[in-house]
Amino acid sequence: MHRDPKASLVGEEYEVEVGPVAHGGHCVARTSEGRVLFVRHALPGERVVARVTEGETDSRFLRADAVRVLEASKDRVEAPCPFSGPGRCGGCDWQHAAPGAQRRLKAEVITEQLSRLAGLTPEEARWDGTVEPAPGDKVARGEVPAWRTRVQYAVDEQGRPGLRRHRSHDVEPVDHCLIAAPGVTELGIEKREWPQIATVEAIAATGSSDRQVVLTPRPGGRLPLVELDRPVSVLRIGEGREGTRQVHRVHGRPFVRERAAGRTWRVGEGGFWQVHPKAADLLVEAVMQGLMPRKGEMALDLYCGVGLFAGALAERVGERGAVLGIESGKRAVEDARHNLQDLDRVRIEHGKVEQVLPRTGITEADLIVLDPPRAGAGKETVARLASLGPRRIAYVACDPAALARDLAYFREAGYVPRRLRAFDLFPVTHHVECVAILEPAAKQVPVP
Repeated sequence: MHRDPKASLVGEEYEVEVGPVAHGGHCVARTSEGRVLFVRHALPGERVVARVTEGETDSRFLRADAVRVLEASKDRVEAPCPFSGPGRCGGCDWQHAAPGAQRRLKAEVITEQLSRLAGLTPEEARWDGTVEPAPGDKVARGEVPAWRTRVQYAVDEQGRPGLRRHRSHDVEPVDHCLIAAPGVTELGIEKREWPQIATVEAIAATGSSDRQVVLTPRPGGRLPLVELDRPVSVLRIGEGREGTRQVHRVHGRPFVRERAAGRTWRVGEGGFWQVHPKAADLLVEAVMQGLMPRKGEMALDLYCGVGLFAGALAERVGERGAVLGIESGKRAVEDARHNLQDLDRVRIEHGKVEQVLPRTGITEADLIVLDPPRAGAGKETVARLASLGPRRIAYVACDPAALARDLAYFREAGYVPRRLRAFDLFPVTHHVECVAILEPAAKQVPVP
């Protein structure tokens, strides 16, 4: 009897031995027939019963959840969060792993991505193979740090706030998110109902008492009266012309004030800022230590957001130096110009890096910082940056696959890692932040 090649295998169960971790918060396993499974809620070396959650008989691979653990890893812990587990909240990937094991798993993913996509060993990448926890994040086995200063809650049809299930639009109602920072938890968003609302984003600024809620109503929905447990500003997301996203201030400031690198930063309309409260300072320190800016140098800050690295560079290159920031988000550009208005050696340009940089007429630069979106910078942009002949480049990456791809492009263009560091700025999830410092290959001392 032959199965329909398009027949769904969802619900099928396989007893498997779990293999290595893979990028994305799951591990690789194979059925007795050799079919590849990407298994969540498992750990390398375990024997589990995996239930298929996605895939058909002709799929290249299947996605699955470990629904029963037959032989447990020594790194397994009971998930602290009551909403974690197969078919439940998809916000965390490693609730079932001890804190140290989570960082080792992330290190294995970085190692694999560097090897497969960049052809680099950890030694060639000048990386010691560790993922560093943020200060204060070392917690006991079975505990999780409360680090997430920005949480977007989904709201179900009954108006209950929660978080999305893995690879699903379904909402898992929650009454407390363990990784939410205290400033988010104290708002009490999970305690009330949100009728006619699709999402509620809660923002708790670092270094100020600013709290903000960004509401997205359902189509035709009306905004409720927002009464939370702490003073809060409220923004509403609406559709503008041609389906564009528009942000409207309901009451309070349209921005929050963040504090990092010795300055206060205005971040408007739910704009991008590092989610971990220690991340901004930690990344600035890693980038500046790697670049070692000198007085009078010319530096670029690409994908500059509200100007975090541009500000740090400007302080170090001094009045005879110059910094150019480029950012595609219009509101972020306005914020960056406001944040750095006291530094006349800084210029912020609006637009996409690949379009704006050629128009500037810049033919050389001493230093470059780039913090591209998750997809990375890409081959053409990397080649252009290398053509400027910087003595050092700092690449800040939230995705190890994109980093590895771009490191391969940089090597083709004559730049190689001087140092690589990895930071666990998203504990209990599969995400990891990396900072790579690059320099011309001609200056590189061979690895002994």
